[in-house]
Amino acid sequence: MFINILKAILFGIVEGITEWLPISSTGHMIILESLLDVKNTFSDAFWGLFLVVIQLGAIIAVIICFFKKLWPFGKTKEKEEKKNIWLIWAKVLVACIPAAVVGLLLDDWLNEHLYNAITVSVTLIVFGIFFIILEIWNKKREFKINEVKDLSFKMALIIGLIQLIALIPGVSRSGVTILGAMLIGCSRTVSAEFSFFLSIPVMLGASLLKGVKFFLDEGTLTSNEWVFLGVGVVVAFLVSLFVIKFLMSFIKKHDFKPFGYYRIALGILLLILFLTHVITV
Repeated sequence: MFINILKAILFGIVEGITEWLPISSTGHMIILESLLDVKNTFSDAFWGLFLVVIQLGAIIAVIICFFKKLWPFGKTKEKEEKKNIWLIWAKVLVACIPAAVVGLLLDDWLNEHLYNAITVSVTLIVFGIFFIILEIWNKKREFKINEVKDLSFKMALIIGLIQLIALIPGVSRSGVTILGAMLIGCSRTVSAEFSFFLSIPVMLGASLLKGVKFFLDEGTLTSNEWVFLGVGVVVAFLVSLFVIKFLMSFIKKHDFKPFGYYRIALGILLLILFLTHVITV
């Protein structure tokens, strides 16, 4: 049990860091699950559940970090401020529609056919290159949108359509939505914030869907599974609090090129580990 708790802590740390930085949580999870050999400890069904539900801790961290910007109630808020918050939520929901529809239809197929080291390696490298190219291009232009409330519904829908690419493992949901938002003229801060806001319904929906499927097929969790899942969620929450604040501070002075270089390096490493049979996913 003690060893499993240590493993859950490690997974929570990795989830809390990689869910918000645009570097693909999936790529890191593949490496970690192979190195820690967790699939010999837990069933495939539980592991599929864990990889999704551990995101709940990260979601709670987003809600806490941006509570004032996301909570439309309270006597201290002006009428205009409340209206803007409701409009932000409306735009978030519009952006969620494409992923909700396609995700429901293709969730199992994507996991079965694309959750592997080759796919993740390629997407890590390709989108790492995109980040670098985009930031080089960004030096020559000014961003039109510098506050989330100024995003139009059309722009929100475009970001939501771009988010569909993140259904491919290794792309990084935060990474592709940030890229998409910047492509259509949003500043780095706005792109990151809207990506965070968008994560709330997307990841809650994914966790709910995976949980319902698991309990319908498997029935229940063992005590060891409850502990492993609980520890992972709590640690992911605590780490996410720091990482979200770090990223929002970092992008005020820096661009996303370092994350692009990191993605390329990680993709190459993952490919080498797979080709040398260190990783078999």
